[in-house]
Amino acid sequence: MFWTRRTTRSTTLIATGAAVALTASACGGVTDGTTDADDYPNENIRLTVGQEAGGSTDLIARAIADEAQSALGTSMTVENQPGANGAIATQDVASQEPDGYELVLLNASLITVTSLVVDEDEEVTLDDLDIVAGLSQDDYIMVANADSDIETVEDMVQADRTISYGTTGVGTASQLAQLLLMEEADIAGNEVPFDSGAPAMTAVMGDQVEVATVQVGEAMPQIEAGTVKPIVVFSEDRIDYLSDVPTAVEEGYEIPISQYRALALPAGAPDEVIETLREGLEEVFASEDYQQFNEEHFLTPAELDGEEVEEQWTEYAELYAELVEENDIDLGGDD
Repeated sequence: MFWTRRTTRSTTLIATGAAVALTASACGGVTDGTTDADDYPNENIRLTVGQEAGGSTDLIARAIADEAQSALGTSMTVENQPGANGAIATQDVASQEPDGYELVLLNASLITVTSLVVDEDEEVTLDDLDIVAGLSQDDYIMVANADSDIETVEDMVQADRTISYGTTGVGTASQLAQLLLMEEADIAGNEVPFDSGAPAMTAVMGDQVEVATVQVGEAMPQIEAGTVKPIVVFSEDRIDYLSDVPTAVEEGYEIPISQYRALALPAGAPDEVIETLREGLEEVFASEDYQQFNEEHFLTPAELDGEEVEEQWTEYAELYAELVEENDIDLGGDD
């Protein structure tokens, strides 16, 4: 039975099923002749990432792949296919045989936000995939140049000018969070979409845009270096390592938006294959190296089973659609 780990900013609850993972580890992996799905896995597994190398999604994929040899008894190769907020990579994987050798590192925003932008025939849905397990939560933060006169959201409200702001692209959670804030706070703004968080951060540091909304892990090195300053976070609760930074909800704006990630494979996979992958992930989650990786990259574990992931992401998709409609938001990139 796959165990569930939910993490708040202050507490981590690990269900007793983690003992299964530790037992498997003590036996040297979960595939030592115990699986009955044609001895799956007995060849290399490809894990596809729909984002550029070096970003948060890519780093998570590589951290999992590093632990795959001991956890699954086989190698795992990470392949980047960036484009369309992960849609290209996900559609490619979804079209493959559901034999467990083609996996995708799935971002929730592809399901919950991008679906609000693209035509129905281009939409990627959870029906196309089997979710193995949730992985982690990556929160969003709005930052400004360290020398900017913007210190708070209220400074933006009171500014007698149009605020230029960077996002990580059309149809992303970064864009949704930023557009909702500008609309709800009645801030005059001009959106500048980038392909990812790195160029958005560079634009803030180079004064090409006044603020940008990126994932916390992408912003923290520059926050710690003092080159940018945090303005507001879009998580539901304050973040422990940025405890002085208010949430948008605290500031009076109903914008609880985070990035969630999960491991998935094409729909229709045999139960035995999914269970083997889940047991392997349990071992990955229990490893000290993987837990340290999450801490170093400011990621909150959200290690849910596949059914819980589908339920959670469906709820967020409905919430975001309501917020977009209520605020008359145009996610096509027009202000």
